[in-house]
Amino acid sequence: MSQDITQVNQLEYLPDGLLSSTPDMLHSILPDPTLIHLPGKKSRPLFISVMLHGNEPTGLLAVQALLQKYKEQELPRPLTLFLGNTLAAKQGLRRLDKQPDFNRVWPGTEFPASAETRMAEEIVDIMRKRNVFASVDVHNNTGLNPHYACINSLEYPFQQLASLFGRLIVYFIRPVGVQSGAFAKICPAVTLECGRPGQQYGVEHAFQYLDGCLHLTELPDQPLPAHDIDLFHTVAQITIAENISYSFNKTDVNLELNKDLEKLNFTEISAGTAFGKVDQNRSIPVIAKDEQGSIITDTFFTIIDGQLCTKRATMPSMLTLDERVIRQDCLCYLMERINL
Repeated sequence: MSQDITQVNQLEYLPDGLLSSTPDMLHSILPDPTLIHLPGKKSRPLFISVMLHGNEPTGLLAVQALLQKYKEQELPRPLTLFLGNTLAAKQGLRRLDKQPDFNRVWPGTEFPASAETRMAEEIVDIMRKRNVFASVDVHNNTGLNPHYACINSLEYPFQQLASLFGRLIVYFIRPVGVQSGAFAKICPAVTLECGRPGQQYGVEHAFQYLDGCLHLTELPDQPLPAHDIDLFHTVAQITIAENISYSFNKTDVNLELNKDLEKLNFTEISAGTAFGKVDQNRSIPVIAKDEQGSIITDTFFTIIDGQLCTKRATMPSMLTLDERVIRQDCLCYLMERINL
């Protein structure tokens, strides 16, 4: 943040230039994270957060299209828009080096108290008092992934909200401190993963989804037909140990990752699938943590003939070739199918 603020910046109007701003220039209009409350016909507001990661612009572009549509008419439902890390967006980065991850600072976080965690707490409190209808957090992937929706509760309204985006749904409770996890305590909440930045289909898909959410009257508390969705459970988060050097393109590293690793995303892979070459006499260079934060590396990985390999059948997600993002976040997540 540009300053250690104790109060969230809130507006009751759209600032000039917001609907036409590029992500890298958004900071000139909103130098700090900002909540924008807009009126609508129904009583309870829809909450939309975008740009929690500065290199994920699809949410902003979709919201710009949405608000252009309703520029001359009343919104079907009140809307609260949260625009997050505009300073990182200026440089096209997930976050700046001295910043925490804006999607890890929400209530339930393991991060120490900071201006960002206080901001997130206040936003949740504001929206609780406004009796928020539903929450949508819009993201991009850096790796090769299909579009999918994430939920932090298996209650039926959450599944209903996620299924409106598509049949592919991922349930997770780790990492903690995410926006959707915090809002799940007060309303149905979903995270949209809209593919890579720069893909117009991702913008159009998010726009259509958000427009549909504005027109919802309720989210049914009843199950979906099992054949209508593919539901997966994230059972492990995989990081590379801090003391391990890694690369997709260099050989003088502790872990030489396979160049086509991201092609494994949302593919059910068998035991023995190689992730990369490990230097001589090296122990397993990655760390797997389960939903409770316990280390379960030996459950999922082993070394076979100098290769880091899976120990059991699983399905990865969010594998990326972006080495900076891997260090800032993780290598991937591992999932298992939930049979309804």
